[in-house]
Amino acid sequence: MSGVSRIKEFNLPDLGEGLTEGEILAWLVKVGDVIELNQPIVEVETAKAAVEIPAKWAGRVQSIFHGEGTTVEVGTPIIAIDTDPDAGPIEESTTGAPDAALPTPSPASLAAVEVAPSEGAVEPGIIGGPAPGGRTAVLVGYGPRTTAAKRRPRKPTPVGATGTGATPTSTAPAPAQATPVRTPVAPAVPAPVATPAAAPAAPAVAAAPAVPVVTAPANGNGGLVLAKPPVRKLARDLGVDLATLTGSGPLGSITRADVQQAATAPAVEPAVAAPPVAGPGAEREQRIPVKGVRRLTAENMVRSAFTAPHVTEFLTVDVTRSMKALDRLRTRREWRDVRVSPLLLVAKAVLLGVRRYPMVNSTWAGDEIVVKDYVNLGIAAATERGLIVPNVKDAGRLTLRELADALTDLVQTAKAGKTSPADMAGGTLTITNVGVFGVDTGTPILPPGESAILAFGAVREMPWVHKGKVRPRQVTTLGLSFDHRIIDGELGSKFLRDVGEFLADPEAALLAWT
Repeated sequence: MSGVSRIKEFNLPDLGEGLTEGEILAWLVKVGDVIELNQPIVEVETAKAAVEIPAKWAGRVQSIFHGEGTTVEVGTPIIAIDTDPDAGPIEESTTGAPDAALPTPSPASLAAVEVAPSEGAVEPGIIGGPAPGGRTAVLVGYGPRTTAAKRRPRKPTPVGATGTGATPTSTAPAPAQATPVRTPVAPAVPAPVATPAAAPAAPAVAAAPAVPVVTAPANGNGGLVLAKPPVRKLARDLGVDLATLTGSGPLGSITRADVQQAATAPAVEPAVAAPPVAGPGAEREQRIPVKGVRRLTAENMVRSAFTAPHVTEFLTVDVTRSMKALDRLRTRREWRDVRVSPLLLVAKAVLLGVRRYPMVNSTWAGDEIVVKDYVNLGIAAATERGLIVPNVKDAGRLTLRELADALTDLVQTAKAGKTSPADMAGGTLTITNVGVFGVDTGTPILPPGESAILAFGAVREMPWVHKGKVRPRQVTTLGLSFDHRIIDGELGSKFLRDVGEFLADPEAALLAWT
């Protein structure tokens, strides 16, 4: 087997419907490790969840192209695997090692090299570009690029450096004032060393019009501007000078959001700039990039808040009997190893309430309302990466014990950061348990596509009028937000009332409602 066919580059796959990028959270392997087929090799966070990606081939890890914390576009190579490590060393001509038999290009031939512009560069595996195996990498919803593909200029490397899986390529030395931009995907390749005899040819190379493409502008601090080619193209289109921006991406790189923010910000004349004000400065500020789950949550909440007309109603309920029912349930032999919490009874109350009022479990679809005969019950969960809402599929068909097990699995998976995108898709009705934080209630925002969400507050011992006397009772407050296009005040009030009645006396409600 030849060296070329042995080395397989694995591209970042589309981990969800139409996702365009993911952040590498942690590499589970390192260069030199021998891995098996389908072995988890990297953990990646997308806009929907953090997932582990399995290896597409067995073999030895040859190269890792992106470090932890790097945001990578879908279709970009992230790792190279030697699929036949027992076949012996890879031939020098296929590993990128220097080859003494290769002729040294003349200064005239170097000056005639045409460097492709950055916006036209397409690396193997990039969306629209040729991928390994002769395929074309196409993102869901997009067609392949129809223009001719050109390779991005390689970064010059001192003699003796090698790059795994690359074919040696001679490149012209850049002018003294030009600093090459790092190419994140392709490994480095050897570059010829300029000698005094070749010095007169340097002006010819500097005069080539394509040389500025490999020159990274410096920012105001004299450092290099780090930005991907699409971001640079966006900056040119919007007339934004990258050298004036402070990047919020990994390693200080400039993102599309930085460029767009600069383009929409009002211009400030230097003459009217306010003088520095004494006091705390930027060294005491923390900037947290908005990405992944947090970005998706923000976009969904803004879209929902300004699309569906929200109404919120509140109901305070004496849940003393519910708490006693849970205590009795815990003592039963078949329930001793089961996690039992007040959320279980709230979920059951919601599911029984939907049977009485199916319109609560519906979606506004413009010209029609879609009423669903199944309930994918969402449970809002706070994680280190932000708020997520996984759901229990077809929860209305589960017994109380099955529902308890499903809720336990859902919460544990979310806390471990292992919730998959499929577990968060298709929700129809949601409960947010703000009581675990000691909060009485709130006005929750609807998840997109849902018509109701219930906030379950903290259960507190409070003075309550019970049988004509003020007694200490276990009390909680429920908050129901609903889409007023679908659920009017009467329907919302009846649903909330019935949920409260169930929690006030769950045993009687189970006998009467089922």
